[in-house]
Amino acid sequence: MPTLSDVAKKANVSKMTVSRVINHPEKVTDELKELVFKAMKDLNYKPNVAAKALANNRTQVIKFFILEEIDTTEPYYMNLLMGISKELDQHQYSLQLVTENSFDVGQSDGYIITGMREEDYEWIDRLEKPFVLFGENRYGYDFVDTDNSLGTELATEHALAMGYEQIVFIGIDVKEPFEYSREAGYINTMQKEQRVPEIYRFKNRSRYSYEYIVRELHNFKKRTAFICSSDRLAIGVQRGIHELEGKIPTEYGVVGFDGVFLDQIAYPRLTTVKQHVIEMGRACARMLLNKIKQQGAPQGNQLFEPELVIRESTKSKE
Repeated sequence: MPTLSDVAKKANVSKMTVSRVINHPEKVTDELKELVFKAMKDLNYKPNVAAKALANNRTQVIKFFILEEIDTTEPYYMNLLMGISKELDQHQYSLQLVTENSFDVGQSDGYIITGMREEDYEWIDRLEKPFVLFGENRYGYDFVDTDNSLGTELATEHALAMGYEQIVFIGIDVKEPFEYSREAGYINTMQKEQRVPEIYRFKNRSRYSYEYIVRELHNFKKRTAFICSSDRLAIGVQRGIHELEGKIPTEYGVVGFDGVFLDQIAYPRLTTVKQHVIEMGRACARMLLNKIKQQGAPQGNQLFEPELVIRESTKSKE
C-alpha cells in the first residue's frame, strides 16, 4: 500500500506538506493542493480517516436534520444534500441524514438543520454541539439562505416592467421568517410604485392555489400577474388559468420562486426566482466546519443573491 512518504516523493514535496494538505486544506494554496491530490490519485492513496478522527477527537460525521415534511419527488433537498456532501467530502467528513426518532442515535461533530418552525427553537437552543441552520431565523443563530426579500423584489419589478396592471402575491400560509421576507420584498416594491399590495396565502401545495384560481379568477382583471412564493403554488395558478381557458402570458402572468426542476416542467415554462441550492449547501458545510474548528464560535449568516430566470409565463411589454 502507498504511504505518505510515497505521496510526498511523487509530488516532490515534504511529508509535512502532504499532511497539511490532507488535514488543513484551507491553509494550503490551490496549486499545492492540486499537486498533492494528483499524486494521491496516481498512487491510489487513501488517507486514514479513522486515525485522523481519533487524533482530533472527532467523529468525522455531520448530521443533517430535515424538520419539515418533504415531497420525495421534488429534487430541492436532493440538490441541498448534494452541495453539503460535496463540500464535506473534500474534508473527509461523511453526511448522515437523520429523522426525529434517530436524531440522537450515534455520534457526530455537529448538525445542519432545516425546515425549522417556531416550536423547534426551544430544543435547538439546548443543543450542545455546533450547528448551522439552513433558513432564516430571528434568534441570532448562524444560518445560510437566499436573500428572499430581494427575490420577490426582482419578481415584482419584472411584472411591473412587463406592463401588468394588477400584481397579486400568492404566499405560503406559514408564519416564518422566509415567508415574511418574501412578502416584504413584494410589498416594498409595490409601495415604491404607489401600488396597493394584494396578498393571498395557502398551504404550499399546488392544488390549493389551483382551486382558488378556478374559483376566483373572474375577480381579477386581465393583464394581472401572480407573484408566487413557490414554484408549487405557481404551477397551481397556471393549471387554474388553463382550466378557465385564460391565456398565459398575454392575459395573466405567473412568477414562481425556487427554480429547482418544477419550473422547467410547467407549461408554459415558468418565470421564477432561482435559488442556488447546491452552492448554499456547500456554504452550510463550510460554515459548520469552521464553527467546529473554532470551538463553536458564532459564524453569522450568509445570504445568496437569487437569480430571476425569465421564461414564457411572463410576457414582453407591448
